[in-house]
Amino acid sequence: MDIRALIFDCDGTLTDSMYAHYAAWRDSLAIQGMVLDEQSFYRHSGTPSSRVIPMLASEQGVTVDFHRALSDKEERFLDSIELLRPIDIVVGIAREHLGKLRMAVASGGTRRLVIHQLRQVAIIDWFDTIVTCEDTENHKPDPDVFLEAAQRMKVAPGACRVYEDGEPGIEAARRAGMHCVDVRKLLTPSN
Repeated sequence: MDIRALIFDCDGTLTDSMYAHYAAWRDSLAIQGMVLDEQSFYRHSGTPSSRVIPMLASEQGVTVDFHRALSDKEERFLDSIELLRPIDIVVGIAREHLGKLRMAVASGGTRRLVIHQLRQVAIIDWFDTIVTCEDTENHKPDPDVFLEAAQRMKVAPGACRVYEDGEPGIEAARRAGMHCVDVRKLLTPSN
């Protein structure tokens, strides 16, 4: 397989941020009377919150002001950004290929939070492009975010390898015709 580019998800792949996102969402939504359980949150990992939160609220019969909750959630998350750590094994893969292959980040997260996370773990300048939920109309499990990253790097989808930690992202990579590494299989409790 001739791999010419690597595409990394951010949350849960490059950065150990998933619990921080969950806790920030849980606390922000509780203010509006919605309960967010951890299993539901992780089951939808990689899918933009703009799709997940309204769906879960509807299932609970709760109306939430998504934009107010999102703003509160992002502030809560950023208040604890200094606690964020890289996922060493995946960051090591990126470091090993730095300057050898084209590299991108393709995330279902917002640009603001992705940029803050990559800065926090000191890898923001490693990537040729960063694609976030603001850059595509369709989101994981649709392949658009990965296809956009490949197009920006001028690399055919079949020559890209994706690193992902969530089922929607793994499905998106498959639909994009890209080789995918499920990083959960690389992780040990110490990573």
